[in-house]
Amino acid sequence: MSRSKPRFSRAALVAGIRASVPVQLGTVPFGLVCGVLAQGRGLSMLETCLMSALCFAGSAQLLALGAWAHPAPVAGATIATFVVNLRLALMGPVLAPWLDRVRGWRLWASLFLMVDQNWAMSVAEMQAGRGDAGYLFGTGAVLWLAWVLSTAAGFLLGAAVSLPPGHPLFFAALAVFVAMLVSLWQSRTQLVPWAVAALVAALVACLLPGASWHIVAGALAGSAAGALRDRWA
Repeated sequence: MSRSKPRFSRAALVAGIRASVPVQLGTVPFGLVCGVLAQGRGLSMLETCLMSALCFAGSAQLLALGAWAHPAPVAGATIATFVVNLRLALMGPVLAPWLDRVRGWRLWASLFLMVDQNWAMSVAEMQAGRGDAGYLFGTGAVLWLAWVLSTAAGFLLGAAVSLPPGHPLFFAALAVFVAMLVSLWQSRTQLVPWAVAALVAALVACLLPGASWHIVAGALAGSAAGALRDRWA
């Protein structure tokens, strides 16, 4: 199979669409929560839909909404979401055998639609010996549509229920990131960088309340502690 010949077939795109349908069982509830949070933070329906359509990153959106205030901490929220999404810079090269052979809008649209779920599905396809990037685009397109529609539905749900300030649902962003730690834990050697990140984040949050700088500070401190741990080991 020639690596110079682009592979972006309609058959692979349709296969990706079909394969991604079961994944919506986890995407839709996540989008509903994001829509409810957006409504509770004072965003309009148009703003909520545009955020989901243009950003298309559940963890980043929840992070930004969790730190939302008036006036909005634009700089802090931007840097914090950038740090959270740095993982995509490591995920993209894994699919290089597919993406390096695609050009133009197909390449950029596939990268825009790449999220954790369809990235994992595409890696499995690639490991199975299939080399068509249309699969990545097909899975991502369905996930994108479901995400936008579910956040819009969540906004309408939030407007109908009118949750009061301080409702437990508004802590969904924090709960999501804490739950993610369970799957990331590998051994006790991670305890030191995690503890450093938590302590620094808590300290910066006390010094700079109402901003998102504690997320950036905690991430940088934890990364530095992990690097030092590996070097000493």
